[in-house]
Amino acid sequence: MALPETARRILADLPDHRRATFELRLERWWPDLHDAVTTLYSDPDDVAAALVTVAARGFVQRPDDLHRLDDRRLLQPDWFQRPDMFGYACYVDRYAETLKGMGDRLGHLTDLGVTYLHLMPLLKPRPGDNDGGYAVMDYRSVRPDLGTNDDLRDLATTLRGKGISLVVDLVLNHVAREHDWAVKARAGDASYRDWFHIYPDRATPDAFEATLPEVFPDFAPGNFTFDDELGQWVWTTFNEWQWDLNWSNPAVLLEFADVVIHLANLGVEVLRLDAIAFLWKRLGTNCQNQPEVHAITQALRATARIAAPATLFKAEAIVGPRDLLPYLGLGRHTGKVSDIAYHNSLMVHVWSMLASGSADLARHALGSLPPTPPSGTWVTYVRCHDDIGWAIDDGDAAGRGITGAGHRHFLADWYSGEFEGSWAEGVVFQHNPATGDRRISGTAAGLTGLGPSRKDPDGAFARIFLAHAIVAAWGGIPVVWSGDEIGSPGDVDWASEPGHEDDNRWIHRPRVTDTDRAGRVDEGSDAQRVFDGIARIAAVRAGLPMLHAEAPVEVLSDVDDGVLAIARRHPSGTLVGLFNVTGEHRPFPGARLRELGVAPREVLSQHELVESDGLLWIPPYAAWWIV
Repeated sequence: MALPETARRILADLPDHRRATFELRLERWWPDLHDAVTTLYSDPDDVAAALVTVAARGFVQRPDDLHRLDDRRLLQPDWFQRPDMFGYACYVDRYAETLKGMGDRLGHLTDLGVTYLHLMPLLKPRPGDNDGGYAVMDYRSVRPDLGTNDDLRDLATTLRGKGISLVVDLVLNHVAREHDWAVKARAGDASYRDWFHIYPDRATPDAFEATLPEVFPDFAPGNFTFDDELGQWVWTTFNEWQWDLNWSNPAVLLEFADVVIHLANLGVEVLRLDAIAFLWKRLGTNCQNQPEVHAITQALRATARIAAPATLFKAEAIVGPRDLLPYLGLGRHTGKVSDIAYHNSLMVHVWSMLASGSADLARHALGSLPPTPPSGTWVTYVRCHDDIGWAIDDGDAAGRGITGAGHRHFLADWYSGEFEGSWAEGVVFQHNPATGDRRISGTAAGLTGLGPSRKDPDGAFARIFLAHAIVAAWGGIPVVWSGDEIGSPGDVDWASEPGHEDDNRWIHRPRVTDTDRAGRVDEGSDAQRVFDGIARIAAVRAGLPMLHAEAPVEVLSDVDDGVLAIARRHPSGTLVGLFNVTGEHRPFPGARLRELGVAPREVLSQHELVESDGLLWIPPYAAWWIV
């Protein structure tokens, strides 16, 4: 591939070695780039050349310290798959008020063992209700109340010096109605009208609606909004003020490629690609997980690899287990799309096991998933900023003799506290009477018995530790949600903040203050017990090479119904994880460990392993990592 003339001029003043680096990267990633845009557009040569020009401009502007980071990451391509990766996610304003304040409060995170920090949406959103920051008004500016681009760059530099990679959201599916692109579209600019899906009447929207689900049926029913200024209908999957972008227009791709490199040059190391499943619209489908989504990701990734190869992509695709693997790359996209994806299924099954006291369904569902592509890995998690949708596959449920709808109903009842004997204090989010779907809001503590009513504190501590031990042993980057590390029961006054009153997800987005953080050194406090337990998990995990993401997860069968058992085989040895999801002692055959080649030593809680009549008895809600 010859350099486009525009790119050649941009690179002309660089030192020879720097220009040669760009040309070598172009040689490496040009096939990925051209293949992707050929799938998407009728003029692939022009689009690919324009993307190379975007990459050249970003490469020239990239600071020297980030060029050095690029070299380091290329020499250690598995850096994000290593067992010392341990994550934390928070809203800047709810943790430290500002980006500068964030930099002053990193001791709490380093003590926890954090090496991966996801800061929730911090780019400039629309005024007022903005879906927690996911209605972006300007991709090139930080929220003014949080700071400036320089503050973000300074924080990224500080984090990098402490061995922490910065993660930031990039919303791809939609922009705020107030974004300049949408303003120009409403003003009659024909070129910008083509950046969105706009229809003169309901004929086409109604045809699409026949197969489209509703994301927010309570407060944003339907997928299209009549805009009074336009006098036409606009595609708005999430809210009437979030306009879906038209990715079949190559101008959208070119603009976002430039945004990706802009953020990378501020020091962002991982971009969370929000709502990525929704990018491509196709009549007669649910307009999720379309093949073109992966081609778009491949084009963006190839462009970023040329300009800033230290930058990784994380797919926010909260989809069914069978649709999830392509986001890490399968078939022609293997190793060419997102590097990281959310393991939503694991999270759902952790909560399912705790409620039911049975590992049978989880063993079947998780054990039947295809292997993870070797170049990618998961984000595993117990809770996040979002509600929990009970993504139990009907086929998996039927395979274990239950119904998917019935089990989803049970989980919603259990975690809303409506089921007799439940220790949970969650809140129903977005009840859809048509489908029976009831999602749940709540913190990890609130859902395990350590909520405002403290229904079962001792059991809750064990369940919190168990849940985090499962996700940390699974393979990937375990991420702790803000407040969960100190056992926050949730924000009981969530509805009193302006703009939050209609969205109970703010119950599990509590402010974490200096006073809250200080509580984790008070011996015997909830905060101390939970923090020390999770920090212990991170510290032990960092020293276990068999928890590298390249070691496959084997879900062991023929195990007691109350025990989830996994094996992680690595050249350094094998780790067996035994997790009792019940409130009673459960057995596991000692001979089974010997068959797996493990000379039993439990390293997580340092529990002494003693067989009785050939059986190891696992205490209630215990998590054992045996090596």
